[in-house]
Amino acid sequence: MVPAQRRQRILNAVRSGTAHVSDLARAFEVSEMTVRRDLRALQDAGQLERVHGGAVHTVPERPFAEIALEGQEAKDRIGRVAAGLVQDGQTVMLDIGTTALQVARHLRGRDITLITTNLAVLDELRADDTVELVLPGGLVRRNYLSTVGVLAEDALRQLSADVAFLGTSAVDQDLSVWDTTMIEVPIKRAMIRAAARVVLLADSEKFSMNGVVRICGPEDLDQIITDADLPAPDRSAIEDAGIEVTIA
Repeated sequence: MVPAQRRQRILNAVRSGTAHVSDLARAFEVSEMTVRRDLRALQDAGQLERVHGGAVHTVPERPFAEIALEGQEAKDRIGRVAAGLVQDGQTVMLDIGTTALQVARHLRGRDITLITTNLAVLDELRADDTVELVLPGGLVRRNYLSTVGVLAEDALRQLSADVAFLGTSAVDQDLSVWDTTMIEVPIKRAMIRAAARVVLLADSEKFSMNGVVRICGPEDLDQIITDADLPAPDRSAIEDAGIEVTIA
């Protein structure tokens, strides 16, 4: 069986509930190392998520361009406020996502160093000679225009920033920050560790949504920028955590 056929059958098996490496190795009469290599290739293609000991099937991710059209006015307001926090001469880390792209648009012409794994931000600012762009290497996620993986993570560990602007898929009532894509989480955590100040960009809808993987807790956040007043339980948790909130 050629690798492409085996990987398709492994993907079908994961979709049907057989997800452990040892089970897959027995089912396809290959070594566990071969299965892990196949799972890595399928994850790189965005078809599943690797977890300890196996994998889980993922829903196909929506294209970046499609998501960028949603809630543009609110994203633009959040982006403008976020960019206003940046001082000339600072080093800024900018996460993936469509709201982060709006931050970049409001940073045009600024005398800053911008570190990002967001390829849409690279496209936005690459002709701007004032902004010094730093792009960590890594595997390119074409669908969501980002770089991920060990090369990007290692690069971020060598860098530091005055502020990091972090995106999210969801925020729960304990103010834990969540993502729906496991492969992006190590990048986000690396940015948090590298920055002196962490600002979460989260429209109000994110406070009623769910994620898959926890990125961080409220102790890692210094400020939240959102687009509307938040529900009472969230406001109470934010007050207890001492996080500054700005409504754009």
